[in-house]
Amino acid sequence: MSKSIIIRDAKPSDAKIILHFITELAIYEKEPDAVKTNEQAILETLFSEGATAHSIICLDGDEPIGFAVYFYNYSTWLGKNGLYLEDLYVSPDSRGKGAGKAIMKHLANKALSNNCGRFEWVVLDWNKPAIDFYDSIGAKPQAEWIIYRLTGQELIDFAK
Repeated sequence: MSKSIIIRDAKPSDAKIILHFITELAIYEKEPDAVKTNEQAILETLFSEGATAHSIICLDGDEPIGFAVYFYNYSTWLGKNGLYLEDLYVSPDSRGKGAGKAIMKHLANKALSNNCGRFEWVVLDWNKPAIDFYDSIGAKPQAEWIIYRLTGQELIDFAK
């Protein structure tokens, strides 16, 4: 890992760079039109008084090169909170410097310091570089679970 890699909590002034990384991530994940958020929404959802999600920024020196968004969930079986990684992204020209591993270690330590029983995330089944990385750090895929989602009109219709 580069000695100049720094991880810090995101600040409201990072909303623009967070939006930039979200957009880059959407392009990488082959969903360039899926981003519906904006700087104001990021400010409201990550930095308001009742925010339930949090973000960190990864820097190489003073240059932001990546980010992660996470939140705390709960395991009924463990009777403990868990830390759930929603998104992690490192700019392509900064990969291979240890930034992704630094972000994951930072979040693992955050999970431990908050007495979490788990640190979880999902990965697209075609993202072989990410899968190989997660395997290399000892993470285990949970293949027996299928993710379900209600969103948009389906969510509205069901809630009626």
